[in-house]
Amino acid sequence: MLTGKQKAAMLLMSLDAATATELLKGLDVEEIQEIAMELARIDASEQRDAREQAKVAQEFFSSLQQKQTRKFSMKTFLNEILVSVLGKDGAEKIQSQVKKVTGDKDLFVDIRLASTDELVLALDGEHPQTIAVVLSELAPKKSQDVLSRLGEEARLKAVCRMTNPELVGSGVKQRMAFTVSERLKSLKGETLAEKPEQTLRKLAIVLSGLEKDLRDQLLDELNKHDEETSTMVKRLMITWEDIPSIADRSMQEALRAVEPGKLAVALYGADEDIMQKIRSNISERAAAMLDEEISLMQEPLEKEVLDAREEVVGPLRDANEQGTLRVTGR
Repeated sequence: MLTGKQKAAMLLMSLDAATATELLKGLDVEEIQEIAMELARIDASEQRDAREQAKVAQEFFSSLQQKQTRKFSMKTFLNEILVSVLGKDGAEKIQSQVKKVTGDKDLFVDIRLASTDELVLALDGEHPQTIAVVLSELAPKKSQDVLSRLGEEARLKAVCRMTNPELVGSGVKQRMAFTVSERLKSLKGETLAEKPEQTLRKLAIVLSGLEKDLRDQLLDELNKHDEETSTMVKRLMITWEDIPSIADRSMQEALRAVEPGKLAVALYGADEDIMQKIRSNISERAAAMLDEEISLMQEPLEKEVLDAREEVVGPLRDANEQGTLRVTGR
């Protein structure tokens, strides 16, 4: 639940400088300072929610015309609005308070801009508390990507620190950010080594483009040397991500073997191009059954989604092994 100060701050972000100034003129200095601090916190955390912002604005206005609002600028707010309302001296006092809030953001600018690979490399060997602090400063999606690629031990310890956070002083946080930022400078542009599956996927795509007889011959030879690798290469020839490149007729034949319930789970969170490819290759009756399954379905676990997608891809792999699958391009 948002507080009144948070709502006021989000409302100001939706307004131009002149309108925001008029609204603030009715407040005393202490209230303006509290709102300015709230604005600084939102800006520093980079956790703005456009939908929540619009919802807040609609509480104050009968309608919110997004196209006519200027993007909020912290610098503009401090330099124009506060000076207009409080005068130069009053604005400077508030700015000095705001710097304490925005200071942490500046420490993590380079960290937020770094690539996932660079962050994983920079955090290798760092204390779990440092990793936890850095992850908490990243956008949720990026934090998730970094966390998933850390070593198992580091990942578990960092998560424990994040679920049971310790009070970290600004000085300690500053040293953590400085250490990681310095490591990032030396890692600029570096990437993680490819995982074995990534390398085998490239081989699988190359082999899948060959004539069936030659492809099978090469796979048989590979199987003699390494049965596990040969099986993996066969599996990687056709993956869930390949669905948009499957010819319609092949897609239709494969989908006949998939139950609507499994297909509904498989499509949970799927990319739009995959969603459209599948829907365009099932009958109206099948589409109606699919929609019914989706409407009744509870949010599935990630493993359930992955298992369901493997069931969808299974008939495609069988057709590929038989030489009947048609791929229009990857």
